[in-house]
Parts: sequence; C-alpha cells; structure tokens
Amino acid sequence: MVTPLTLQDVERLLAEPSPDLRAALADKVAANLTGPSLTPGEAALAQDIVRILARDVEAKVRASISRGLRHSPHLPHDVAQRLGHDIDMVALPLLADSLVLTDEDLVELVGRGSPRKHEAIARRPNLTEAVSDALITHAEEPAVAVLMENQTAAIGEHSLNHAVTRFPDSARVTRAMVMRPTLPITVSERLVALVSNELQRHLVKAHALSPSVASDIVLRSREHAIIRLSMGSSEEELTGMVNQMHHSGRLTPTLMLRALCTGDIAFFEAAMAVKGDVPIGNAQILIHESSRRGLAGLYRKAGMPENLFEAICAAIDVVDETGFDGDERDLERFRARVITRVLTVTESIGSADADYLIDKLGDVLVSAPG
Repeated sequence: MVTPLTLQDVERLLAEPSPDLRAALADKVAANLTGPSLTPGEAALAQDIVRILARDVEAKVRASISRGLRHSPHLPHDVAQRLGHDIDMVALPLLADSLVLTDEDLVELVGRGSPRKHEAIARRPNLTEAVSDALITHAEEPAVAVLMENQTAAIGEHSLNHAVTRFPDSARVTRAMVMRPTLPITVSERLVALVSNELQRHLVKAHALSPSVASDIVLRSREHAIIRLSMGSSEEELTGMVNQMHHSGRLTPTLMLRALCTGDIAFFEAAMAVKGDVPIGNAQILIHESSRRGLAGLYRKAGMPENLFEAICAAIDVVDETGFDGDERDLERFRARVITRVLTVTESIGSADADYLIDKLGDVLVSAPG
C-alpha cells in the first residue's frame, strides 16, 4: 500500500540535502500520483511536489519522476514538457510512454531532440502522420528505421517518399519500408530500384505496383528458374509464391499473360491451377490439351477475362509447337516467337499489354547477336 503524501513530505523535500533521499521521495510522489484513489487535495499536493522535483538540480531526482510517472495521466502537462526537453537519462522514459505529451509537443521535441530522443519517440505506439513526418524530416537513419519498423505508426505518402529521398542507400530503412503493412504505389515503385531481389518479390506480393513494374520484377526474379521448372523439377517454391500472390490479390490476368509471353510457362500453369482451384498436374493437362476445350473450361473456372483468351491461346500454341530448342540464346528466341504470335491478335488485348509486349520484343531483338 502506498503511503499518502503529507505536508511533512513537502517540508522534507525543501530541506533535504541528500540527492538519494530526494530521489526516494520522488519515487513516493510518483507512486501516489499514479494511484487511482487520490482525493482532489492529495492530487494537487502531489502535483505541486512533482513541479518542484522536476526542477531539481540532480538528474537522478528528475529521472525518478520521469520514470515513475511515464504512464500516469495525472502528470501535469507543463511538467511533461519540461522533462521531455531534459537530458536523455531524464527524458527517455517519458518520451517512450507518456500519453500526456500531445502531437504538438512531440513535433517540437523532435525538432530540438537528440538521436536517442528521436528513437524513443519513433517507438511510441500509434504515432500520427504529423509526428512521423517530423521524424523523417529531422531524425537520422537509426530513428527513421525504427519509425518504419513501427507497424502502428501512421505515415503519409509525402513523408514516405521523403524518407526514400533522404535514405536511398540505407538497407535498414528501405527494408523496413518494404515490410510495412501498406505502401502507396508511388513509394513501392521507387523502392523497386533500391532493394534486393527478395524484397522486390515481397513488393509484388504485398503492395500495389503498376502491371508493368510487377511483371518485370516477377519475370526477372523467375528467369533463372524458367527452364528448370519447365522441365519438371520441384515446383514447391513457385507454388508457394503463386499462392501468396493470389491470396493478396496480386495474381492478375495481365501478369499471367506477360509471364506466359516472356517464357515463364511454369508460372502460368501454377497460376491457372491456383485460380482454378485444381491440382497443378490437372491444370497442365487442361492447358495443353490440343482442342483447347480443356483450357477454355479451366479459364472460365479461374475467372479469367474473356478478352485475353485469344492471346493466351496464341501463346500456348507457340509453346506447344516449338518449346525450347536448347541452343544458345534459347530463351530469347522463344520469347520472340511467342510475343510475335500474340501481337498478331492485339485486338483482343488492351493497349497497355500490347505496348508492354512490343517493348519486350524490342528488348529481345536489340539483345540478339548481329
């Protein structure tokens, strides 16, 4: 049970020369002010003592108040402000936890604070966009990384873009940004050029990207496995990737068509199996059945758009007719054949897909030996 404060405590405080005893008194005051059963008179007395202790010359006394009252709603606002601007050992507990501090207080503290204060504020739960923006503007890399790792912090699109501009070479900041629950497309697409292949794949699975950027990431990250997977090797990694993309809404018909046209047959087969809810072996049989009736049935079951069916049929025709020849630049020649065939049915696909495939065909032709 906490011993109630008395006027004798105030007299001891004013007369006590020992910092250790004043710190002990500070702990007693904090325990009283945190308790739920104070009378209005007791609360006023405790707050008056707190104001005196918050000006104590000894940092350990002020630190006792900060530490003891970091969770208390009864901490006077003016005292919270004073302690927040104090040296690190005093301010950090309060900055990390006190709900007495307002957004305006936190923004001001960020503008004048030390790196350790910035990190303490960045860890606070449920930061608002205003405080997050102040941290991104004024804090250094470690605190901004902590902010990005704080999944409860609200961070606006402008602030996220500012973070990319300030710390493009920070692996910790960019990785933490990629792993946030949501990202605007403008931020995702800037991060694509800055992060590893692994994080690029996470961007595709978890965040909004334009169809062209998403296609390029998936196809580039998968290119080394195209021939291996098409020859029947383990499909566990591919199936896991496709399932995750499907459940996060990133397994789009556009991406599937582009994967097929640029040589990733295994990706298309796995995607059709997942979207059509059939085993991969069954999907492969239906897709490559010569009459295309099996493909048409699976296509409808998968909920694929009718306007892409003719182009997909054209691509599969080339796959089944030619496949890979095994010679040098095999993949480039195969892509050129598939894209050229699909471009003959461009009326059935959208202009964005047609433009993408024309660009890819141009890339293949430019890279071909003269």
